[in-house]
Amino acid sequence: MADPSSVGFRVRQRTANLRRAQSIELQDICVTLRAMSTPSPDVVAPAHPGRASEVLLAFLGLGLRSFGGPIAHLGYFRHEFVERRRWLDDARFSQLLALCQFLPGPASSQLGFAIGLMRAGWQGAFAAFIGFTLPSALLMLGFAAWAPYLRGEAGQALLHGLKLVAVVVIAQGVWGMWRSLAPDAPRRLLALLACAVLLWWPLAWMQLLVIAAAAALGPGWCRRVTVHADAVPAVSYGRRTAALWLVLYAVLLGIALGIGTHGAWFVQVGAAFYRAGALVFGGGHVVLPWLRQALVEPGWVDEGSFLAGYGAAQAMPGPMFSLAAYLGSQVMGGQGGVAGALLALLMIFLPGFLLLAGVLPFWQRLSARAGAVRAVAAINAAVVGLLAAALYRPVWTGTVESMTDVAIAAGGFLMLTVARRPAWVAVLWCVLATIAQRLWWH
Repeated sequence: MADPSSVGFRVRQRTANLRRAQSIELQDICVTLRAMSTPSPDVVAPAHPGRASEVLLAFLGLGLRSFGGPIAHLGYFRHEFVERRRWLDDARFSQLLALCQFLPGPASSQLGFAIGLMRAGWQGAFAAFIGFTLPSALLMLGFAAWAPYLRGEAGQALLHGLKLVAVVVIAQGVWGMWRSLAPDAPRRLLALLACAVLLWWPLAWMQLLVIAAAAALGPGWCRRVTVHADAVPAVSYGRRTAALWLVLYAVLLGIALGIGTHGAWFVQVGAAFYRAGALVFGGGHVVLPWLRQALVEPGWVDEGSFLAGYGAAQAMPGPMFSLAAYLGSQVMGGQGGVAGALLALLMIFLPGFLLLAGVLPFWQRLSARAGAVRAVAAINAAVVGLLAAALYRPVWTGTVESMTDVAIAAGGFLMLTVARRPAWVAVLWCVLATIAQRLWWH
């Protein structure tokens, strides 16, 4: 038996202990590796690059069934891509959503564009846009082709009912944005001031001035707004490429602002839709005053057709900006046709996508800057006032003709805000009630 006090015994014992420790450590590593290789139902694995075709089919399905407006679209997207398909996890989805809400443009379409970009690159981004937009664009084109035949009493009642839908939906938008984008006293005061200024000076350049003033006041005015900086999904291109997209966005905006009434009709109309898409903070409903200023005031589209198209858009699935397909086809008394519809769709969506692609690589740093976040919070509050002013003039003053109209609009508003019925229920109510009132009660 070896002497425990001998040097050889102590060396052999240390060697055995070291081997046992290494064996235990190796077993722990193996267990860890097996756990990592086993998919957990609560953890989303990093998404591998997919195919543009699968992105197209996924968004085409959403474009056919996504009723309810931009807020509802976000719920559809989360269910489809976080819970069902597991293309990204909740943290990445939330960060992409925060970015899309931060930027001007159609938030739900921008979010879809970003998801397609993450999944299948640029082809996936364009597939997402086409799939989500195509159904509603075709439906709005169909409505544009059908509208001229609505000549009789019933047809005029239907068009008036659609105008009342616009009153209802914009009122709901103002109410919802008042609660979400102006939740505290400073932002509510800013919204009221913006509304008062635009009612007193209902000029196109005043809208831009109000937005610019809100951005300048934001860092000091909205000090209660908190800043959250989290990791965001990486993209497959760098900051130089992103900078090129931002430069292109700015150059095209400068051209669109400078064109005015110069050039051929398609140049002026394209510039009008680009301006609207580039300057819209707050989602689809806010595009109404910009489009009206760009299309109705110069005489490209008459007021009645404009509001009827806006009302019809509430009954369609997909993005609100598909209204551009209808308006583009209606310019110059309906001479725009399919070419005008395609031009309008491209130009109203393009600035939001250029801006999103340009900002994505810079978003983590930008979202940590308190001044930038608070400036956007102030802009959003001013947008509430802008939409409230548009609700009164021209929407209310150009649509509501009697106390019966007030009652019908109030009923539709209560359906959306109190009963929380989907938008198509309000559309059905306003149209059927207006037809009944005009045909049977007169």
